[in-house]
Amino acid sequence: QVQLVESGGGLVQAGGSLRLSCAASGRTFSNYAMGWFRQAPGKEREFVARISWNGGITYYAEPVKGRFTISRDNAKNTVYLQMNSLKPEDTAVYYCAADRSDYYSARVAAYDYWGQGTQVTVSS
Repeated sequence: QVQLVESGGGLVQAGGSLRLSCAASGRTFSNYAMGWFRQAPGKEREFVARISWNGGITYYAEPVKGRFTISRDNAKNTVYLQMNSLKPEDTAVYYCAADRSDYYSARVAAYDYWGQGTQVTVSS
């Protein structure tokens, strides 16, 4: 089992920045690729970004490329999502997730463990 706890969400104006954190506990954090997803009201959960187990490979959804940066610190068992130039359409609950496989996937079903989510609201 891996327990994931997100933090860092909040209310920000358009153009602002937030940094989300996801603290992991349980099994060895460095054995997992990590992802960030988001879910807006009335919409399906969607992929945002992913980072490989050693941090060497990252992937981003098109809407966030160039604005968001995923990173991890395996010594601190934490994955981060730096979000810059935020837009109202970024408003959602953001979830981190852990994947035992290091093969890239943007599918929700591919991830084995999930956090409870943190709300991000971007005002116009």
